[in-house]
Amino acid sequence: MVGEICTAAGWRYWALGPVDAVYRRNVTWLAGYRHPRHRGGQLLAAALQEAFAEPVPLWEGVRRIGDPLIVLPALFPALWAGRLASDLGAAMHERMPVRAQAAE
Repeated sequence: MVGEICTAAGWRYWALGPVDAVYRRNVTWLAGYRHPRHRGGQLLAAALQEAFAEPVPLWEGVRRIGDPLIVLPALFPALWAGRLASDLGAAMHERMPVRAQAAE
C-alpha cells in the first residue's frame, strides 16, 4: 500500500533488509552527537579536516589536534554528517582508520 501511494505521488519506494547490528550500534552512537553544540566551531572543523586528510587511526588524528575531551565530541558529529568517514560496519575503536571526505 505504501508503495502504491508513493508511486502515485511520483516517489520511488523500496524496503531495505535488516541492518547489520554493528553498523546500527555505530550509527546510533554517532546520532547522539547530532546537536550543533558538539561541532566545536570552524577552527576545530578545519583541524579535523587537516588531521584526517589522509586515512589515519582515530586516536592518532585526535592527539594531533589536541585534548581528546574537546576533539572527540567534534569528531563524532563529523563522522555522522559525512565530513569524516570510516568503516561503520566494523566496531569503532581508537585504531579505526578515519579520513576526511572531499568537499562538494
